[in-house]
Amino acid sequence: MNGQTPEITDECDLTLFIACYNEEVGIIPTIKTVVAAATTVGITYDIVIIDDCSVDTSVEIIVEFLRLHPALPITLYVNALNQGLGSNFAEAAFRGRGKYYRLICGDNVESQDTLVSIFKHLGEADMIIPYPADTMFRGPFRRFVSWAYTVVINLLSGYSIRYYNGLAVHFRYNVMRWHSNSHGFGFQADLITRLLDLKASYIEVPVYPNERAGGETKAFKFRNICSVAHTLLEIFVRRLGTFVYPESTRRPLNRLRVYRAGDLSDGHIVTSITDKDADATHST
Repeated sequence: MNGQTPEITDECDLTLFIACYNEEVGIIPTIKTVVAAATTVGITYDIVIIDDCSVDTSVEIIVEFLRLHPALPITLYVNALNQGLGSNFAEAAFRGRGKYYRLICGDNVESQDTLVSIFKHLGEADMIIPYPADTMFRGPFRRFVSWAYTVVINLLSGYSIRYYNGLAVHFRYNVMRWHSNSHGFGFQADLITRLLDLKASYIEVPVYPNERAGGETKAFKFRNICSVAHTLLEIFVRRLGTFVYPESTRRPLNRLRVYRAGDLSDGHIVTSITDKDADATHST
């Protein structure tokens, strides 16, 4: 399902996009946790940090950290205008250099062990989708909202994913090609269901997230609620399309036939077919 083109080169295994918006408390612990997890697994990586117009000291703290650690493959981008998490998620994919791609929230909510448990599955499927094995660290209202959101997405899309906001690992190319137009938190469900429509394979991995290091969640901001509503509509409309257009019109990218000039010689046609097992849908 990778659909990699000759123009897209992978200089490392994984690009990690760290999202930062008023995360002065958690941003440095987040960076250290990410670096430690990648080092433990033994993968090559680069880190793209996008600060989305923080009004605290996040930028100054990150800049000082980069000054003290010049050897780390980290680049900080500071937006002139607030763009929203979904927009930054797509932008960072174009800024990275990895074969795979994952979002990391800057509030240090994921432990090193959690990230290791995800990173070690690189290469096993088109998507590595984590889900919380234990949700009791959240209050009853948050648990209900999360459950209801998952149920609604599954009903609208026709799939049966355990959790849509678990920060999945994707091929970076797939994020660049199929990223959502949503600016809010709904972009994750939009991307996952879109790739499932294209017969992407996936595995689901249980993780044990932590509580936020500080600050407050942005999930219930008015504009994010509007964005999620837009995402639900997009998913529903796309589902309706499956009843209008035949299955053959939704050709999975892993069945793409490619002919390149350098492969054609002496009258013999050499065909390259990107073919991946799209049936690897299982849980770990």
